[in-house]
Amino acid sequence: MRRLSLIFTLLAAVSSNMLLAEDKPKEEKPKETPKATQAELDAIAAVKKAGGAVLQVAQNDTRLDIAFHLADGKIGDEQVASVKPLGNIIYSLNLRGTEVTDKGLEQLKDLKSLVRLHLERTKITDAGLAHLAALENLEYLNLYGTEVTDAGVQSLAGSKKLKRIYVWQTKVTEEGQAKFKAANTTAQLVPDIALDKKRAEIEAKRKAEAEAKAKEEEAKKKVEEEKKKKEEEEKKKKEEEEKKKKEEEDKKKAEEDKKKADEKKDEKKPEEKKEDKK
Repeated sequence: MRRLSLIFTLLAAVSSNMLLAEDKPKEEKPKETPKATQAELDAIAAVKKAGGAVLQVAQNDTRLDIAFHLADGKIGDEQVASVKPLGNIIYSLNLRGTEVTDKGLEQLKDLKSLVRLHLERTKITDAGLAHLAALENLEYLNLYGTEVTDAGVQSLAGSKKLKRIYVWQTKVTEEGQAKFKAANTTAQLVPDIALDKKRAEIEAKRKAEAEAKAKEEEAKKKVEEEKKKKEEEEKKKKEEEEKKKKEEEDKKKAEEDKKKADEKKDEKKPEEKKEDKK
């Protein structure tokens, strides 16, 4: 009987564990990171050979950050063309300070996955920017120190995902920015000439008001100081007059006391003479 009871207990325990295992939520298997194709690996090798640095965006993000701005050799249109086969996995491309031209930008028009593009201090013009209008995922564009004008920026007005375009030290004008903003309400131009001008006007007004207030307070302080000085001078003058008056009164009193003393002395002299005659 004991053996039979033990068997039933074991069976119940096994059954309970099975039920708990069924109720337990199944763990999801982590998604496998897509591996680069042989063609992409060959393209990455070509980019590195051309002088580019290639890094994966993150451990779970196989998109690529590609940079040529720190390359030792000359980087021009030929080297930039090496990124063309990576159009579906490139995230950012840094060409800052390179010798890329409009012809090189034509090689970038098929980089559909490109989000960030650095073109600071390059030789590009408005003609090259026209090719970037095809970059459907472009969000960030830096054009600092280039010859780009209003026409070039306007060619990107239809880029719906653009969030920020840097146009410091370019030939973009306030009028050109206004036209761009009318056509594209989501992208921000940096600097925003009209906004900066408005901020400058507000700051100038604030500064002028602060200076006027400071001058007013300074003038008020000066008036109060002059009033205080005048009151102190009047007080000092009054004290001196009172002191002088007291001195004169004391002198007069002393003279009167001396006169009275002399008169008393003179009154005693005839009596002293009589005393002497006796």
